[in-house]
Amino acid sequence: MSPEATETTRPQTQHGNQTARAAVVVGALGVVFGDIGTSPIYTIQTLFNPDDPHPVPLTDVNILGVVSTIFWSVMIIVTLTYVTLVMRVNNDGEGGIMALITLLRRWGTSTGRRSAVALALLGIFGAALFFGDSMITPAISVLSAVEGIKTVEPGLAGIVVPLTALIIVVLFSFQRRGTAAVGRLFGPVMIAWFLVIAAAGVGGIAGNPEILKALSPTYAIGFLTGHFPIAFFALAAVVLAVTGAEALYADMGHFGRKAIIRGWLGLVLPALTLSYLGQGALLLGDRSALTGPFFLLVPEWGRLPLVILATAATVIAAQAVITGAYSVASQAGQLGYLPRLRIAHTSESTIGQIYVPWINWLLMISVLVLVFAFRSSAALAYAYGMAVIGTITITTLLFFYFARVRWHTPLWLVLTGGGILLAIDVLFLAANLTKIVHGAWLPLLIGVVAFTVMATWQRGRQIVTEQRDLEEGPLREFVEQMETRQPPLSRVPGTAIFLNRGKQTAPLALRANVEHNHVRHDHVIILAIDTLPVPRLTEDRRIEVDHLGSPGDGVTHVTARYGYMETPDVPALLRMLDEELTEGQISVDEASYFLSKIELVRGPSHTMAPWRKRLFIATSYITADAAEYFSLPRDRTVIMGSRIEV
Repeated sequence: MSPEATETTRPQTQHGNQTARAAVVVGALGVVFGDIGTSPIYTIQTLFNPDDPHPVPLTDVNILGVVSTIFWSVMIIVTLTYVTLVMRVNNDGEGGIMALITLLRRWGTSTGRRSAVALALLGIFGAALFFGDSMITPAISVLSAVEGIKTVEPGLAGIVVPLTALIIVVLFSFQRRGTAAVGRLFGPVMIAWFLVIAAAGVGGIAGNPEILKALSPTYAIGFLTGHFPIAFFALAAVVLAVTGAEALYADMGHFGRKAIIRGWLGLVLPALTLSYLGQGALLLGDRSALTGPFFLLVPEWGRLPLVILATAATVIAAQAVITGAYSVASQAGQLGYLPRLRIAHTSESTIGQIYVPWINWLLMISVLVLVFAFRSSAALAYAYGMAVIGTITITTLLFFYFARVRWHTPLWLVLTGGGILLAIDVLFLAANLTKIVHGAWLPLLIGVVAFTVMATWQRGRQIVTEQRDLEEGPLREFVEQMETRQPPLSRVPGTAIFLNRGKQTAPLALRANVEHNHVRHDHVIILAIDTLPVPRLTEDRRIEVDHLGSPGDGVTHVTARYGYMETPDVPALLRMLDEELTEGQISVDEASYFLSKIELVRGPSHTMAPWRKRLFIATSYITADAAEYFSLPRDRTVIMGSRIEV
């Protein structure tokens, strides 16, 4: 290639890379920042709500103090804790509290098993709270935007709830199209949203530049120290400004840390800051604007378009936590905290983009129930903060523990830096605890229920695994018995593939086929799917083959390894097997597949409390169909059952 050609190609390549990076940032803006990006709609209004059990008096000093507290809370919790610190921890690119739990299980046991296990359980509770956040966010976000229609025409208040419900149904019905499609559609909308709220904020600031004083931390400190009885209760609403921080981390696997940082620092943070400052400036000059300071920042002619744009943006806010919930549920299932759920991968190029139907419809029903039960964003606001700050506090704690055991961060730095950040989180948490009787009980209840389900499923799996080990018996011993069995087993032509849990025990389906049908196939492959605590694996680490003794016996054990963000495809996997290892006699397109189906029944043993046994068995019914999950051909799959008591 000539030098001229080289010089021409390089700028084109750089331009292509820049275009690709810009596309990822736009996609991230369309999915990741919706939740935190729409918080200005309701945060200021909730803080000064006269119907609040602990209202903040609407005075100039309090306005400056509140706006300053909001700004520095966003800077400390989102920019410092999440963007600067927590998002440095990833499990092969995947983020979120489940990724932190996985890393703790891997690294924490080497320094203190009890501490690691306790923190992992705390992390599971944090993940459970995130499910609560995923239910409340779509309800409060869409409600708050649709309520803006009352600033245009008060007589339309009656359509707020039904219109909100309709929007939510459409949103969840659209999820099957995938995150990539959603991101391409919503990215430009969110860019317009942030530009509009920034411009509206600039207009408010121009009307009363005194609000710029709130950028000084002295006003936040003065508000918290000089008016602590008022400020403490106000923190329960200030936390609404950082909603979506965990979604940034949970969705990191979808778009990458760099794209999220660029979007946050380049557009989202400046726009949010200007919006909060603008609303504060408006209230300094006009106390009556409290009825809707966000919408009243724009001229009357612009309010209806802003309501429409806000509705679109809050739909995107719901999208941020919905995709985060998919990621958490998928990882929890692969790590053994939830049943194996049906997962659809919605992107051929980005493996982390998934759709989980069962979670999708559960969330939709839950959100609709919340909308019809609470009927206003103000009523939901009391419940919202608890889910958010609970997850944030647990994530911060897990991060600093990981930084100590994995990165060997000096203890003095962990105690100092972690102590300060955790003290701030705990202060917010304590403030939200005062709202328990006003709605904060809801996310706690959701969290406790989800945690109980996950802990019970993990314990039940352990019990079932122990019982299966006893019933299946040692694999090598069973293979030897097949060869020496009298009378000899009848051999039928073809290949039989038995899916198994590991290499130590014989598959129940194989044992049943031998003991009841007295036959075996010429070629038997025992396939074990091993899910490792990493998101993805390279193909050279995928397969391990063991002939279980003599290659001529026709019995081969194959271990296939997958990451917890991958969905196994068994036929595709078998085509990867080297012909030499399988004696060149396996026809994947004609092979028969055998699955062991377990029927769970309650037994008399005291392995778990009776109610937990019932919960475990009930939860097992949502397990995805194994043949579909492993991509097995239906017409060549045989299911053989067995009963196990728990």
